[in-house]
Amino acid sequence: MTTVEYEQRNGVARIRLADAERGNPLTPSMVQELGRAVRRARADDVHVVVLSAAGGAFSVGGDVSAFAAAEDVEQMVDDMAESLHRVVSDLHRMDAVVVSVVRGTAAGAGVPLAAAADLVFAAASARFTLAYTRIGFSPDGGSTLLTASIGLHRALHLALLNPVLSADEARAVGLVAQVHPDEELDAAVEDVVAVLRSGSRTAQVAAKRLLRETATPAAEAALRRETLSIRARAAGPDGREGVSAFLDKRPPRFPSSTD
Repeated sequence: MTTVEYEQRNGVARIRLADAERGNPLTPSMVQELGRAVRRARADDVHVVVLSAAGGAFSVGGDVSAFAAAEDVEQMVDDMAESLHRVVSDLHRMDAVVVSVVRGTAAGAGVPLAAAADLVFAAASARFTLAYTRIGFSPDGGSTLLTASIGLHRALHLALLNPVLSADEARAVGLVAQVHPDEELDAAVEDVVAVLRSGSRTAQVAAKRLLRETATPAAEAALRRETLSIRARAAGPDGREGVSAFLDKRPPRFPSSTD
């Protein structure tokens, strides 16, 4: 089953998560397909990349059931985090402007994946939540890089309390560039793509690189720290309890909790 679709025309690559029935969970196979699609866009030397998702959710994040079923969850999470971080790094570094289009839920790694784009557009229906610590995991996928776009204490608020942000709230904190009614989002994105395509690609890419390198000069090191942290949390007692509680649809009873 193909879980990521790719299309390229007139200098625009369109990458779409396509496991709509399950909410586009970021499984190891989907992340690998996503990586291949991003590398294909780079090989096609496109001017603009549009990252979107089929169905009613952008991505519900990592596939928690896969974590529970893994024989070696530490190795599985390590491999998946490394693959996802390569995708994020490639989106940051490629010579194209990346636009993400978010409808419905962006949860867990779905949030930093959307934020890996240079411009984030959201439907009014969009909702954003990190939710990692809710299952005893630490954030990955580039979540720590959100400190550059929304600020340290807002990022801590998202990571520690796991609020669900509406599209307008996400725009207010600086995560989203524009919010549009659901039925108008596609047209708004196409207008932006047309503006980008009519502009100087070399100037746009230079601007992207200058701003990103100033905002996150040690992005690769941050992504590596995320991998080391989440693999340890996933294999630890809190992570195992968090996954079990999530699947059982009950409140977790973390061994490290002092309550």
